[in-house]
Amino acid sequence: MASSTLLERALSRDRVIVIAILVAVTLGSWLFLLGGAGTGMSTLGMTGLDLAAGGGMRMALQMESWSPGYAVVMFFMWWIMMIAMMLPSASPTVLLFARIHRKQRERGEAHVPASVFILGYLAVWGGFSLIATALQWALESAGLLNPMMVSTVPWLGGGLLIVAGLWQFSPWKQACLNHCRSPLSFLMTRWRPGWKGALVMGLDHGIFCLGCCWFLMALLFFGGIMNLWWIGGLALYVLLEKTVPARHWFSYGTGALLTGWGGWILAAAL
Repeated sequence: MASSTLLERALSRDRVIVIAILVAVTLGSWLFLLGGAGTGMSTLGMTGLDLAAGGGMRMALQMESWSPGYAVVMFFMWWIMMIAMMLPSASPTVLLFARIHRKQRERGEAHVPASVFILGYLAVWGGFSLIATALQWALESAGLLNPMMVSTVPWLGGGLLIVAGLWQFSPWKQACLNHCRSPLSFLMTRWRPGWKGALVMGLDHGIFCLGCCWFLMALLFFGGIMNLWWIGGLALYVLLEKTVPARHWFSYGTGALLTGWGGWILAAAL
């Protein structure tokens, strides 16, 4: 009897519980990144903020030899980085999903935890992280990334900026952004009942979010995969892009800036 009472109280505070989970997962991911994400390298040092280590550019870093074990470490580094960067911008949809299920539970219908939706969302970014890890392996093997995990040739850095900038103008980008910016519309048009439905909706939302941001995430190969300025800056930009009122002009302005920057880098290299 006592346990059922405790459960009812917990369920009545599900919004607080969901927010606590989102904050805990996001904060834990950022702390893990600050600790080097299991790579043995200081993220602060890679950013040039670790004064005790003499700054990132003066650290005696050696390019790691790739192996299956190292690839697994880098995969989790990417995945946890994506969780830290992308989960805050998905929070409005997660909270609305939890609210709808709370209303359904009050009507006596089956309850599905928001964690199932979150799992589907993060699984998509896990797939992206797998591709990013393979790409990092290929770029390092070709000598196109230095020990600071930054592109070493102008055509790669400039090309990434130009492609990311042009993607900001594409109709696919804007369509995905519209879905990400409209949690209510997304849930109304793609609602599926049950645990499997929640997982599929999380996957759907993750795919739209990926379509919106994947070229922006690729810019980590330009600015530094473990550079906190780039990680934090991109995370903040993604959050603003999904929340500011003039969303299209915000995206277009960024696209013009990135394209011009990339063109300037390529022109300077000629």
